[in-house]
Amino acid sequence: MRANFWTAGAVVALALWTSACPTMTYPLYQADWHLSTTTVTWIFAAYPIALIPVLVVFGDLSDHIGRRTAMLLGLAAELIGVLLFVLATDVTWLLAGRVFMGLGVGLSLSPASVAMVEFGPRGQEKRAGAIGTAVSALGIALAMVVGGALTEYGPYPLRLNFLVLAAAIAVVACFVMAMPHHTAEETAEPWRVRTIVIPRGNRVVFAAGSIAFASSFLLGAIVLPLGAKIAHQLAGSTNALVTGSLLSVFAVSIAVNALLARRLEVWVLVTLGAVGSSAAAWLFVVTGATHSMVIFFLASACAGAAYAFDFAGGLTVLSRHAAPHHRASMVSGGYLVGYVAQGVGAPGLGWVVTGHGLMAGLLTGATAFSVFFGAVLVGGVLVLLPLRRSSAQRGGGRRMGRPGPESTAAQERGPVHRATHRSG
Repeated sequence: MRANFWTAGAVVALALWTSACPTMTYPLYQADWHLSTTTVTWIFAAYPIALIPVLVVFGDLSDHIGRRTAMLLGLAAELIGVLLFVLATDVTWLLAGRVFMGLGVGLSLSPASVAMVEFGPRGQEKRAGAIGTAVSALGIALAMVVGGALTEYGPYPLRLNFLVLAAAIAVVACFVMAMPHHTAEETAEPWRVRTIVIPRGNRVVFAAGSIAFASSFLLGAIVLPLGAKIAHQLAGSTNALVTGSLLSVFAVSIAVNALLARRLEVWVLVTLGAVGSSAAAWLFVVTGATHSMVIFFLASACAGAAYAFDFAGGLTVLSRHAAPHHRASMVSGGYLVGYVAQGVGAPGLGWVVTGHGLMAGLLTGATAFSVFFGAVLVGGVLVLLPLRRSSAQRGGGRRMGRPGPESTAAQERGPVHRATHRSG
């Protein structure tokens, strides 16, 4: 069980490494291929745009064909995407590579996240969510540090980074092949094309959890396509490894705060994530106003903390409140909301930066994104905090002979939840 848990975690890390792998080479593409910032952000956005239909159509695929098979399909698509970057000679190759990366992450990330819950200790979904956040951070850190080092000091700076990632994907795929074909909580029903299923009684909670989850992806729309440009143009960094190290503070902060997240209530996580996300967006604006590398460091650290709280809080909500046979579908729905936000946010920022400059783009992003983060704050206070109080009261009622949270939750989910149990 432990080996399977960490293998699933490695798949999560690879998904985030794959998603962020071109971050340190975007400035080289701009300089060598004379690309605009709009083009670069569209290359970035091709990934979530390709991923969205995968989540819609195949969101519950692993509930039917097994976590292992779904992860292997995803890793194969990621490998193709990375190799297209190795062979790329123009933007068309990069766009195709990002599409395959999106397909691969869409197929592998949700099953791997669910597998971490299923292969982890029972009743410790929050622990699995926190570790999932930490290994996500590891994937982002590898993209920044390995990418920065190989771009600055390695031969073939446009290609070697992706060759190393391709090798890592191949190795992890070998470990995935040793995992069980199926788990006990998958359904016996054959898979068919259908939209993501959110069980009745869970939809308000899903909305609150998914927009919290999406906040982390909006922060990614600033850090991943524009982070290296901000570090170079506004903070004064001229070395790719230094830039990668500064950006890796984002990932290190995610990992550290993910451990803290294990000790906090879900509504606290969501609230801290919303406030921290807004603060991080505005710290990037302050970086441009002061041209300070120290402020950029603080912005990256704050963004990482907010990402950890947003991601762990949202993932815990989606995992904890899902009927077992809809768990992958609920998590996929959360990723769908996140990637829609990112797919809209990144090109929007790129368009503003190309037309009006980097500072104008950061100001626009900080203003618009803060409205979204405000909605997350409202969701945390108005939905998740009362839910926590209600659960505590039901827990007290169970000790006095009244229905406990499990039976109440089953009643709230209604016939859809009970039908899924019969179908399994």
